[in-house]
Amino acid sequence: MQNAPRAAASVPPELNPEDWARAARRLLAKLLGEFAHEEILTPEPEEGADTLVDGGTVPRALDGGTVPPALDGGTGARALDSSAYTLTLDDGALLRFRARRAAYGSWRVEPDALTLREADGTEAPFGDPFAFLARARRLLGLDGDTLGHVVRELHSTLAADARLDHTALTAAELADLPYAELEGHQTGHPWLVLNKGRLGFSAADTARWAPEARVPARLPWLAVSDELAAYRGVEQLADPARLYTHELDAATRDAFAQALRARGLDPRRYLYLPVHPWQWDEIVLPLFAPSIAAGHIVPLPEDPDQRLPQQSIRTFLNTSRPEGHTVKLPLSILNTLVWRGLPTERTLAAPAVTAWVHALRDADPFLHDECRVILLGEVASVTVRHPVYDALPEVPYQYKELLGAIWREPLDRSLDPGERARTLASLLHTDPRGRAFAAELVERSGLAPDAWLRRLFAALLPPLLHFLYRYGTVFSPHGENAIVVFDEADVPVRLAVKDFVDDVNVSAQPVPEHASMPDDVREILLTEPPAFLTQFIHSGLFVGVFRYLAPLCAEQLGVPEGEFWALLREEILRHQARFPELKDRFELFDLLTPRIERLCLNRNRLHLDGYRDRPERPHAAVHGTVPNPLHLGPQA
Repeated sequence: MQNAPRAAASVPPELNPEDWARAARRLLAKLLGEFAHEEILTPEPEEGADTLVDGGTVPRALDGGTVPPALDGGTGARALDSSAYTLTLDDGALLRFRARRAAYGSWRVEPDALTLREADGTEAPFGDPFAFLARARRLLGLDGDTLGHVVRELHSTLAADARLDHTALTAAELADLPYAELEGHQTGHPWLVLNKGRLGFSAADTARWAPEARVPARLPWLAVSDELAAYRGVEQLADPARLYTHELDAATRDAFAQALRARGLDPRRYLYLPVHPWQWDEIVLPLFAPSIAAGHIVPLPEDPDQRLPQQSIRTFLNTSRPEGHTVKLPLSILNTLVWRGLPTERTLAAPAVTAWVHALRDADPFLHDECRVILLGEVASVTVRHPVYDALPEVPYQYKELLGAIWREPLDRSLDPGERARTLASLLHTDPRGRAFAAELVERSGLAPDAWLRRLFAALLPPLLHFLYRYGTVFSPHGENAIVVFDEADVPVRLAVKDFVDDVNVSAQPVPEHASMPDDVREILLTEPPAFLTQFIHSGLFVGVFRYLAPLCAEQLGVPEGEFWALLREEILRHQARFPELKDRFELFDLLTPRIERLCLNRNRLHLDGYRDRPERPHAAVHGTVPNPLHLGPQA
């Protein structure tokens, strides 16, 4: 008897010529722009064309000379002028493109103006990032190992981009979506080229668990013996039973306890935590097999709530019960530079860090009563020790972040009636018709574009600046972690910050306000010199978000880039004038220096850490300096 024929393999609908070609051109343009920004590539101006130096339009005769101050850092009106550039590939072919220079030495490459001139003189449109890597690998300085992994991450990223294009909504439709659903339409980190590599995920995993899949899920839970698991909670949740009462209904809690008793185990000796189904299958089941066999880890059923994965991919929002905590779970995939696990020490310390930062805010009338800043605290955590790996300090860090959970305060509970929230990253989104999401919100607000931007800066900057200047403390306010709260007219009114516990840094030069910091918090928080502490605001917010938002505002709102940066500078100076007693801190944490260090994320992947394992998480690379558009006057 012959075997029945196998069903034909299914092809995702986004894998079609139109969606793929459009996404590929856009990704190649991003690659060229970001690699040029980090000086991985050095495009040359076409003969006879104007070039742009450090963000300002400068005639070629001035190349290498003094840049007119009015054009420094992309603050001149001509910063949007497009100029022609070339790159000579390894085989002598000439890649030609047009780009606009902008603040912080940025490049904005036009996807539809890419052509390739072959050595024989023939020229044709070009939009294939894989062909570019193959023909520029020596130009990029890539070794074979790195190149192989880069090509793989590029495939995954491009496939996700094609899916996003295929299912894209208009800016008007996006503006009506709730927070959790809007997240599934975002395109990922604007700076990192390989921003959806997700090494470890199959195509089926991506279709099930990626945020752009927009598939709600019910999460299974585990019971872990207190021989391996440890619980921490803020004062209100010091007893884990209080957390479980809030997160799980009585029937689910009874079912969990019964599952343990059926195996002769005492529920009082176990902690409960959800587990990502992928992590259970790929990591927990094989690597914790002895603990499972001994009954130290017991699989439990799913709880009844539906949850939706967010842009960080390991974080789930409760869509069944918005008042339920957001849960953050380890996911041992390599994505955006690091393995997305949960570091044990920081997970344990999360509630203590939350309590300290909340105490600073709650005791400060400016933060609490005027800014009304929302800090979504990580209020409870469970960590699970691995019996072998945790005793081996030299093993790669990915094996120290395998199992645990963090419960974060839900956003909805902190919003006033009529308020709605969107991640700052959403303001960078452009729909298939070319309409910027920010332009849609400005139109709905009824405000003039410059007035809307003033409101945006007034919502975002004061709490971040006050934490920096008054408390020598910074978050990492990048587009995913910083959340803009809008009123019913889509006017920005205040800031919410999430994921801050993992990204809180304090000044290595102590300030008196650190005296209230508990020892367990002091031991875990990262410290940086004052001059580098400002980089978290520069790189996370100004470089990581505003250098993309400023050109969008120039193109679609009629606000020149120079005016954009002037408005931002005005907000900083307004805050400083409000607190003259902190003058020495403004100098210590100087955001208005002529130049800042150029932090590099893509260079880290290509040239520094690559894909090698290491016992500590990698950090952004530093490569030279760039002009600061917030500084006035000549820039050295």
